[in-house]
Amino acid sequence: MPRPLWAGAISFGLVTIPVKIVSATEDHDVHFHRVHLTDMGRVRTRKVCELDGEVLSQDEIGKGYEIAKDQTVPVTDEELEQMPLPTAKAIEIAAFVDADSIDPVRISDSYYLAADGQVAAKPYTLLRKALERSSKVAVAKWAWHGRERLGLLRIREGAIVLHSMKWPDEVRSPDELAPREVEVGEEEIEQALQLAERMTIADLSGFHDEYREALEGIIAAKAEGKPLPSPAEGGEKEKGEVVDLMAALNASVKAAKESRGDDGEDATVHEMRPSKKTTRKAPAKKTAASKKSTASKKPAKKTAAKKRSAS
Repeated sequence: MPRPLWAGAISFGLVTIPVKIVSATEDHDVHFHRVHLTDMGRVRTRKVCELDGEVLSQDEIGKGYEIAKDQTVPVTDEELEQMPLPTAKAIEIAAFVDADSIDPVRISDSYYLAADGQVAAKPYTLLRKALERSSKVAVAKWAWHGRERLGLLRIREGAIVLHSMKWPDEVRSPDELAPREVEVGEEEIEQALQLAERMTIADLSGFHDEYREALEGIIAAKAEGKPLPSPAEGGEKEKGEVVDLMAALNASVKAAKESRGDDGEDATVHEMRPSKKTTRKAPAKKTAASKKSTASKKPAKKTAAKKRSAS
């Protein structure tokens, strides 16, 4: 089991469940050191007092809050731990809500709650089964790392998961980011839905971090004195304006079908009808058709010319 990050209890009405918080995720990122390029010596960040210029150790550093210019109030960890909060050492369940009502934007870090000792086994199982048989999730509050947090409890594979959540006033409104209203035809929507259907998968287990793998390949090659891996061909896609959205959707559906080995019927292609204000050129097929019709008219003019020359 990973090292516990916090120990306390879940407060569920009159029920108390001793638990420990353990991280639900792992960091697999490749981390670099800052080095002096000449001799590869480590470059570290020194913690220096700006008043006397002395380099300080971690034991000499504490917390302070600036209440006015040149006036800072020190706050100790002991004072923070002794704050009169009911959530200081407890994850207090405040309410239950429908799972579908939670905006995913508000969910932050995730943790597992492990039962702390045999005394916690029965109440832990009770809460787990209650959440499993319900379509609801528990909303809770707890204090951690110097602040009170809002959390969400749900079940994952038999374990209670605690999701740290943003407070309502911490989520920005997307109103100013929304694009202007534009008309989207039903044919385009249907084609987009067909594309989504072609790209639907059962789970996300097949995804992996290709960037990290490539980075590890570069590091291994440099460590062994070997040539660096060649860049992947076709890695960059050409940038360009999508003129015909329907054609792009049709092409995407076809590509998705081919990648999955689907031999079903081809998607129906519907021509987009440009508005009267549109000045873009006609598609290539229409241009060819117009040339053919123009060519069919030219022989009549040549015949008339021959008659005049004969007379």
